[in-house]
Formats: sequence, C-alpha cells, structure tokens
Amino acid sequence: MAAAATTAAEVRQLQGRLAALEERVFGGARGGHDGVRKIADGLVKVQVALGNIASKRERVKILYKKIEDIIKYLDPQYIDRMAIPDAMKLQFILAEEQSILAQAALLEQVNALQPYLDSAHIKAAPDHAAKLQRLSQIHIQQQDQCEAVSENVRLLLEDYNKMTLLLSKQFVQWDEMLSQMEAAKQLKPASE
Repeated sequence: MAAAATTAAEVRQLQGRLAALEERVFGGARGGHDGVRKIADGLVKVQVALGNIASKRERVKILYKKIEDIIKYLDPQYIDRMAIPDAMKLQFILAEEQSILAQAALLEQVNALQPYLDSAHIKAAPDHAAKLQRLSQIHIQQQDQCEAVSENVRLLLEDYNKMTLLLSKQFVQWDEMLSQMEAAKQLKPASE
C-alpha cells in the first residue's frame, strides 16, 4: 500500500515536471502551429550542431558507435543468449519434442479444417443470430412451461397418494367394522 502511494507520488511529480516543461517549450496556452514549427526548427538546429560536434571529436564518434552495443546489452534477451549456450537450447527443444510434434499435428488439423471455417455457412452465422435468439427465447419459455407442468403433476401425484392412503385407511376401518359385525352375528345364535 505504501509502495502504491509512493508510485502515485512519483507519477504526480513526473506529471508536474512534464507540465512545467511543456509550459516552457510551448509558452503556456499560446503555442499553436507557429510554436511547434519554431520548436521543430530549433530541434533541427540542435541536431545539426550535435552532428558537427560529433564529426569533429573522435571521442564522440566512438561513443556513437558504441550506442548500438549499449542497446544490444540493454535487450532482456541478451542475457539469455549469453547465459544459455546453444547446446543447452538444443536440449530444451529436444526435451519438448513430443509436445512440439503434438502441437504441429493439431496445427495441421486446423489447416485441414480451414475450408470448413471459410464456408458460406459459417460466414452466414451472424445473419442467423436473430433467428437463434428468437429460438432461444422460445426454448426458455418452453422450459418454464415444462417446469410448471412438472410442478402441477407433482402436486397431483401428492394429492393422489394422500387420497389413496386415506382410502386405504378407510377400507381398513370398514374391514375391521365388518369383521366385528360378522363376529357379533356369529356369537348371537350361539347364545340363544
């Protein structure tokens, strides 16, 4: 968090310095195209003066020649080229040989299927997007209707199961009552 605040402060400081420089160069809100032209002429004069100085001084010529070396040394890949010898790079490539071959096979498949990707049907797909959108909406509506019907059927099945249970209990009670009446009828003639 402190690093972010420090970075923000540095950015604000750089923006302030840039604004001050622009004000000095362009002269505040004035400037315009004439100011840019004067600046460009001034930069050309400075470049010519630096070229004249460089051509007269041997040390500056040597420095200009070394700029290419400095740029080469500043390249992040330069360290990799220096630190990793070619034999080791070859070993890296050979270690990844199967993966490279698999990727090459996949690329060949993509190239073989390229005519299908370039077909008129694929190119016409954006034209069918509106139809697909309508069909998608109809599908969603039908899914909602299906869920509503499923819920209705579930409720009906619950009611059916409850009714069946109640009828079963009622039949069991009637069976018990009938059994008791039959038993009572059979006991009466024996007692007379």
